[in-house]
Amino acid sequence: MSLPPAPPPAPPVPPTSRYFPVGTAVYVTPAGEEIAYLRRRFIPPPEAFQLLHLYSVVEGDRHDTMAARLLGDPEQFWRLCDANAVMRPEDLSHPPGGRVRVTLPEGIVVPPNA
Repeated sequence: MSLPPAPPPAPPVPPTSRYFPVGTAVYVTPAGEEIAYLRRRFIPPPEAFQLLHLYSVVEGDRHDTMAARLLGDPEQFWRLCDANAVMRPEDLSHPPGGRVRVTLPEGIVVPPNA
């Protein structure tokens, strides 16, 4: 009796992750051990995003609550970070009164008057 085929390996990150498109690589140690890792991700320039509107930060905003309110998913805060050239997510919400660019995902452009 033979064993059923093994299921295909699961991707290392979900499709909604900022790391999904970067792919993986394998490092082989001098001892021959293979270590899989995620490739380096470069933050795209803000010009790569089409602006939808500007959001004014209010007292008490956090990166996850802004993403939930503006994008419908608190785990998508990284899209706000990318569109605003922010490395540390907490910088999105400081100072109150600051402006946050809300954009389409990278590379998606809607023609004018569409």
